[in-house]
Amino acid sequence: MKMLLLTLMLLGITIPTFAVDQSELDERVRKLTNKFEAMQDKPDKKVPAEDLRKAQGVILLERTKAGFIFAFEGGGGLAMVRDPKSQKWSPPAFLNANEASLGFQVGGQQSFIVILLMTTNATRLLTQGDIELGGEARGTAGNSSAGAEGKTGSQPSIKVYDDRQGLYGGAALKGGALSGNDDANNTYYKEYAPLEEILFKRKFKPSEAAGKLIEKIEQNAK
Repeated sequence: MKMLLLTLMLLGITIPTFAVDQSELDERVRKLTNKFEAMQDKPDKKVPAEDLRKAQGVILLERTKAGFIFAFEGGGGLAMVRDPKSQKWSPPAFLNANEASLGFQVGGQQSFIVILLMTTNATRLLTQGDIELGGEARGTAGNSSAGAEGKTGSQPSIKVYDDRQGLYGGAALKGGALSGNDDANNTYYKEYAPLEEILFKRKFKPSEAAGKLIEKIEQNAK
């Protein structure tokens, strides 16, 4: 499976895949939507509207005390990509998070993480090869404005925001891996559904739950 190696604040551990159905995956989308809404309701933690407007891709992840929630609950996260021409969002593709190499000091219990892919090239990392972005992720407890940035050239290509529930001391991540959750995606779209076709070829239409997530992202970009 092709991997995306990101510079971001996460602790990855491998969790076995369990069978889920479409309704459980819709519930996963709704839960992540609610987490995003809750984060945006906090002025000191919200993702800035300007960043959401400029973002070409978005990844939502939830971290628990034990690590990230993956296929165990229908995909630990999801990604969506904006069409360069129409600027419309793709349907969501479910993701797994895999082991990361990092040095960390963590006092937190749980966090919700929003990763913005700021360039078209950054969005293609979701499907192209094993790519590592250099740098370190650092942040201040409960302050999304201290989002980590991965850079391509002189411009930030990735921005990371987290809404920590509990004290977080700081992190320096050397490499974290994300990959498509094939089982969840195939189940959700009721056929073979690789990331390329979900995110870039617009073969599938957003579900009602996904449509509401897109609506919330667009509302918060104004």
